[in-house]
Amino acid sequence: MPTTLAGRLLRTRWLVRAPLALYRARLGFLLGHRMLMLEHRGRKTGLPRQVVLEVTDRPGPDRYVVASGLGKTSQWYRNVLADPEVKVSVGGRREVPATARAMTPEESARTLAEYQRQHRIAWRFLGPVMQEALGTDDLAVPMVELTLEE
Repeated sequence: MPTTLAGRLLRTRWLVRAPLALYRARLGFLLGHRMLMLEHRGRKTGLPRQVVLEVTDRPGPDRYVVASGLGKTSQWYRNVLADPEVKVSVGGRREVPATARAMTPEESARTLAEYQRQHRIAWRFLGPVMQEALGTDDLAVPMVELTLEE
């Protein structure tokens, strides 16, 4: 169980789901390209699910990388592994069909190192929170590359 305030906040469902309201109100563009809404299908129910995630990297105009900050047990991560056909809303674009690809551990490590270099201030806060959430000092954070089809 998380002990820091930030760790507990990341486990507070209503708080982490709050940005969904912006996307549902067609105001997701206010979050720019640093955040996106990922719509995926539940692997057991087949029902549509949504999650707002921070963009960790943007290797191309129609490619976005997102990290599973809570590890391989995150529901959205497990769902996109089971069904990689997703939809992405980012910036002014809404519900664009995309394909999700789990990145290799090596790709993820390189991307995380670059994120740490580019966002040093944010990482001072985020790094320890992720370590606590994952329950380890070894930040082997699984990442997914989303390739938009439009």
